[in-house]
Amino acid sequence: MSLIGETAGPPAGDIIKDATDASFMTDVVEASKTVPVIVDFWATWCGPCRQLGPALEKAVTAAKGAVRLVKVDIDKNPAYAGELRVQSIPAVFAFVDGRPVDGFMGALPDSQVKAFVDKLAAQSGPAVSPVDALLDMARESLEVGDAGGAAQAYAQVLQEDPANAKALGGMAKIYMSSGDAERAREILAMAPADAKDPDLDSVRAALALADAAPSETAAFEQRLAADADDHEARFELAKALAGSGRLEAAVDHLLLILEKDRAWNDEAARKQLLTVFEAAGAGSEIARQGRRRLSAILFS
Repeated sequence: MSLIGETAGPPAGDIIKDATDASFMTDVVEASKTVPVIVDFWATWCGPCRQLGPALEKAVTAAKGAVRLVKVDIDKNPAYAGELRVQSIPAVFAFVDGRPVDGFMGALPDSQVKAFVDKLAAQSGPAVSPVDALLDMARESLEVGDAGGAAQAYAQVLQEDPANAKALGGMAKIYMSSGDAERAREILAMAPADAKDPDLDSVRAALALADAAPSETAAFEQRLAADADDHEARFELAKALAGSGRLEAAVDHLLLILEKDRAWNDEAARKQLLTVFEAAGAGSEIARQGRRRLSAILFS
């Protein structure tokens, strides 16, 4: 199973793009109803345009998605330049909610360009970076059971930011859930040593459970059938269940040990239970229900 690198998709965010007369309504008018859009009318023969263009791109990129830039070559696309009565270029218009609200003509110093962009960006509220948007997309995909869609979103994030802890954790968890522990290990190895993320912690815990799990359960089941208070057999059975991903069943056995002997084997059952909760995920139903049952036992 290989997920990283599949279906790279469009560049994250499309913050800067070229537009035509045919795409102007979509790229500028409609888009500006969501985020402010700056339109730069230019031409290849225009010297000041070549000066202004990079300054605009730099300022818009620094705004991290709070503003978009659309560039229109008036020689190839004269319609909207004419409609907006562009007399000379470069001509810059700021669109908000489908209409032009500000603008200027001619090349400006970089500081003034930045101030123009920053003022417009302030109207859009807190910016959502392309990476954050992709991470939100991945989370929403997982919520509806679309692991493939989530994997593609995580892969796009990792193309932009190979050390992104959330994307690495999410991708590792997808591999682990699909039964591909080796690929999950490879993803974990890509994470910086100090990376902190709940999904990374969850996969690390799941792999630790798998590594410590006995390969056979029949002997422990037989021992329990003969003696239900054989805590060692129940503990080993719980380890085997947890290692194979049957976390809920493992929780049941570990809680049963705790009900009968909280301190057994230096609280081994409680310690193992916490690792199982971490593997399931702190917000999972297994962890929430398990912690409630554990509290009831410990404080009864």
